[in-house]
Amino acid sequence: MRLAFCLFKYFPYGGMQANFLAAASACSRRGHRVRVYVHRWQGDIPPAFEVVRVPERGVSSHARQRAYRAFVQDHLRTAPVDLVVGFNKMPGLDVYYAADNCEQAKHRGPGGALRRLLPRYRHLLDYERAIFAPGRGVRIMLVAVPQLAAYRNCYGTEAERFVLLPPGIRRDCAAGADSSRLRREVREELGLGAEDRLLLAIGSGFRAKGLARTLRALGRLPERLRRRCLLLVIGQDNFRPFARMVRRFGLTDAVRYLGARADIPRFLFAADLLVHPARNEASGMALLEAAAAGLPVLASGACGYAHYVSEFGFGRVLDEPFEQACYEELLRQMLSCSEAQAEQWREAGLGFARTAGIHDRAARIADFLETQVL
Repeated sequence: MRLAFCLFKYFPYGGMQANFLAAASACSRRGHRVRVYVHRWQGDIPPAFEVVRVPERGVSSHARQRAYRAFVQDHLRTAPVDLVVGFNKMPGLDVYYAADNCEQAKHRGPGGALRRLLPRYRHLLDYERAIFAPGRGVRIMLVAVPQLAAYRNCYGTEAERFVLLPPGIRRDCAAGADSSRLRREVREELGLGAEDRLLLAIGSGFRAKGLARTLRALGRLPERLRRRCLLLVIGQDNFRPFARMVRRFGLTDAVRYLGARADIPRFLFAADLLVHPARNEASGMALLEAAAAGLPVLASGACGYAHYVSEFGFGRVLDEPFEQACYEELLRQMLSCSEAQAEQWREAGLGFARTAGIHDRAARIADFLETQVL
């Protein structure tokens, strides 16, 4: 089977990019030929992949996306494949992996009136409609349950066109025999004592992940508690605007930016709380990675995977619409909780990870794509 995967950019530490690479690699291991159309690729390219670099033409992002689509269509006419799989929204797909939430739903209501007039929004909506409008033949792989209602409410998409994928977290995030040793080592490296509290904020795209919300909340903790806290920020994005916030809130000694990292499990084992008050998050893989590591979670209800946190009890979820004061209070409570409560959250996360089948996404994607051709 010949497969074409479409995504605008690949870099090693994005959630969508990680899922693309895992799925495409699973298909390649089964003997299928994998071609990737991409503007830019950072990092190593698997030897079995055929990577076609698409020229970046156009001043605006939506102009570059239209040029990308035109290039891919022209290339496919001379080098056809059996299935075109998109990880970004665009016309001409056979299967779409829904890494992003519904664009139309984001901008409904009075607050989105001005944005709806912009050329960029009209372009995004056209590309989304090309996938989700009734009567289109595109099959849609969803990453989280809330996406189904949003897309169907906005477009009336036929239910049979959707397939819900299981989560697909890294197996090295699971707590094992050496996790206690790793916890001690990392906390010693960071100069943390038993009474100190280590918080993690994980994910590229700091604004969408709610980093500003966390910095405000950290800055407003009671002084005695704040002095015992250290927040590690891990992800690929421009940190400079947030560094100014760190200085403004007097958090210079309480926040460290580590950039993108491949060794995230070490920090999951060492931390006391994952904070993820995302503004917009289709899934939220970090929530489940934390659960597998036995790390309690504080997340916003905007995360697609937030329902797992509530259902299995490995942390707390903020109601939507988000309220900063509620976040600050829950953060204070979780950082001040008893050891018994922290252990209860930890055991709930470990139990979820053992029973929920959260490592199988890439294989399920490969299975599904094979059914679309054979």
